[in-house]
Amino acid sequence: MNKFLLLLILTLTSFTPKPTIDSTNSWVRINLLGYQPKSVKVAIWASKTNQVPDKFDLIDQSGKVVYTSSNVKSFGAYGPFTATARLNFSDFKTPGKYFIRIAEIKSPEIIIDDEVYRHAADFALRYMRQQRSGFNPYLQDSCHTHDGFVLYGAKAGIKDSTHFDASGGWHDASDYLQYSTTSANTTYHLLMAYRDFPQAFTDSKKANGLDGKNGIADVLDEAKWGLDWLLKMHPKDNVMFNQLADDRDHISMRIPKEDSQYGKGFERPLYYIDGEPQQRGKFMNNTKGTSSTAAKFASAFALGSQSFIGIDINFSEKLFDKSRTAYNYALIKKGVTQTVSVKSPYIYAEDNWVDDMELALANVEFPPTINDLINPSKKKDNELDSAFYYAKLEPVTPWLTKDTANHYQYYPFVNIGHYELAKKSSGKTKAQLIEFYKKGIEQVWARAQKNAFYRGIPFIWCSNNLTVAFAQQCFWYKTLSCEDTFSELEQANFDWLFGCNPWGTSMVYGLPIWGDTPVDPHSAFTHLKQYPIDGGLVDGPVYTSIYKNLIGIQLTKPDAYAEFQSDLAVYHDDYGDYSTNEPTMDGTASLIYLLAAFDSRVKTLPKEFQAELGAITRGNKTEKKIALVFTGDEFADGGNNINKALVDEDVKASFFLTGRFYGKLKNAKLIQTLKTNGNYLGAHSNTHLLYNDWNKRDSLLVSELQFKSDLIANYGAMERFEIKMDSAKYFLPPYEWYNQQIADWTSQMDLQLINFTSGTRSNADYTYPELGKSYRSSEEIYKSIIDYDKSKPNGLNGFILLLHIGTDPRRKDKFYEKLPELIKYLKKEGYELVKINELLKTER
Repeated sequence: MNKFLLLLILTLTSFTPKPTIDSTNSWVRINLLGYQPKSVKVAIWASKTNQVPDKFDLIDQSGKVVYTSSNVKSFGAYGPFTATARLNFSDFKTPGKYFIRIAEIKSPEIIIDDEVYRHAADFALRYMRQQRSGFNPYLQDSCHTHDGFVLYGAKAGIKDSTHFDASGGWHDASDYLQYSTTSANTTYHLLMAYRDFPQAFTDSKKANGLDGKNGIADVLDEAKWGLDWLLKMHPKDNVMFNQLADDRDHISMRIPKEDSQYGKGFERPLYYIDGEPQQRGKFMNNTKGTSSTAAKFASAFALGSQSFIGIDINFSEKLFDKSRTAYNYALIKKGVTQTVSVKSPYIYAEDNWVDDMELALANVEFPPTINDLINPSKKKDNELDSAFYYAKLEPVTPWLTKDTANHYQYYPFVNIGHYELAKKSSGKTKAQLIEFYKKGIEQVWARAQKNAFYRGIPFIWCSNNLTVAFAQQCFWYKTLSCEDTFSELEQANFDWLFGCNPWGTSMVYGLPIWGDTPVDPHSAFTHLKQYPIDGGLVDGPVYTSIYKNLIGIQLTKPDAYAEFQSDLAVYHDDYGDYSTNEPTMDGTASLIYLLAAFDSRVKTLPKEFQAELGAITRGNKTEKKIALVFTGDEFADGGNNINKALVDEDVKASFFLTGRFYGKLKNAKLIQTLKTNGNYLGAHSNTHLLYNDWNKRDSLLVSELQFKSDLIANYGAMERFEIKMDSAKYFLPPYEWYNQQIADWTSQMDLQLINFTSGTRSNADYTYPELGKSYRSSEEIYKSIIDYDKSKPNGLNGFILLLHIGTDPRRKDKFYEKLPELIKYLKKEGYELVKINELLKTER
């Protein structure tokens, strides 16, 4: 070939246009609910062609290109698609509404905002209220009020057909069966959601579910509805029921009222837990013991007791007692309790129980033995050691290592016990529990990293429940380890639930209201009465091979998602498909926890608080409340004086102390006294590090690892005094000096940075004459506080007034000696002196 011809060919080739992207066979999948500005943000390119874009644009509402990226990671075929890719726009953080454009292809509207998940957890609670048996607030009518009659009760001396009151609780799904195992797990998730993220919930309903506030968060009202029913299902020490009704319920679709298909009028059967296989009709389950269900009872009762101790002490004490009797029931015969089926082969075939025992032992408090009384500090350690024994028996929840599993074979789908136990443990035990979580996540990641959706969850029945559970495990791993290794995987599983999946639809009814969500679920409420079932999480896609072998499935209309079905998995928004499109109450309860967790990742400070660079520096200026705050590192000489003043004046304060302070033996008695007297004790760093330059505030002097390791060590020192990170969420930085990055790192650890309110010279009480112009006398400090109070319109309202628990010996004029005088003045002026957690308490 001559040179001229070769040059001509090369020239023509260089001007050959790339093939245009076919807009009829390519899509962009996103999280329809939205993304938080600082979170991982990924969309998925999905095409039935071989084409993968090399870049993409983000377009704002005016049509302007605001962001262009070539951060495109290509993958091969997946499900119905020939080519897929991850479009990562995580570094774009500007709030607003956008869409991704690739050639002529546009994504659905993308919302970026700190509050995209705000009130989503409360939205999902709507479905829980709608599932209530007994009085149903949605229907404003009662159902199943005659339950129920006992079966298999011989071991407790109960004759078959004996009546026990079992009305209440929740219907399990679109049928009206009720299972103790799912109800106890649901109750625990609701209680845990409020305990971990109280700010995510509101109070707009009465206890019965009707409109009207009752002073209790709605999520706690719902948890109590579950607890009340569980109490009925464990009415005596030697009586516990596993199930109310059975699959004879499936005789027809109907709005819940009174069922009469069980041969005892309107009563339904109550299945007693005897630890033995049970059979009704031709199907025998594989029950081997009492532990799996009874231990779930024990955990729910124990956490319920803690949750209601300040709300209803009698109810709390009753739950406390029941947690012990339920745990004892779990010991009758160690093993699993499975559900009973009469007409069909489908049961909750639970096959593990040691995870339930671990969780119970991490929660239940037992009466002391003689040895406990002799050495009380060892008592709780023994219980936690027993919990860890069970943790080691099942370090990784088995389904995480598999491509398939039986229906509810490993339940709950996440090991909650590892999380609860790790929070109460330290050292090697805590490290091992964190490693257990990591190993399970790595098993899923090994599968997930091979496809663009990062999908490593098996498509078994209730795959959405598994997806929520896995996202929880990733979240808890990050919380415990302070590592974000799996953040993109965690977000991918969350995004999957809200539209970033092959079908492009949210799996939650009505959420978001502007997006593609289920409209024809397998539900009598929607099918017969067109009632919305807001917030219900549907089962989710299943392997095509599973779908084809299920009994009684027949679609009722043309498949809206036909072009996205594949040999891998199917999902139908069709009443006729109970395998992929039926909502469940336990899956929804788990989602409520996850939504609250994701909502709470962004610490949006209440508008009534004053903040600077991510730290709260003042409470509500309209309320006459003040928090006295004392910091301590090297010196503690004022501790006894301060404690005496607080006791004499009957007020409480807050103490933020370094790990060094907590670790000094000579300070132990003082710290314990302050804690016993009801003061707030928090963290102030471990070694009093200077985080950033005094002159260049944005210039960090520590790495993220140094910061987090030091702060974790501070909390480790606090654990000697049984002060856990969960109960001491406010952190006051050393030197009271920080920047936005420090605030962000603090937030990542699920803590809130605070600092003192400026305007007085209270924080100068550490100074001494040798510091020259920086020195402030006690009289000068005192006067600055009084002058501020009298000269400002809001006085000292909402003030975080910072002082020191001790000062350098060179300061002879100790301000803490004027503390009684200051407290008397503040009380005289009508101020309420409160702890920092009380000053900053808010309802969102």
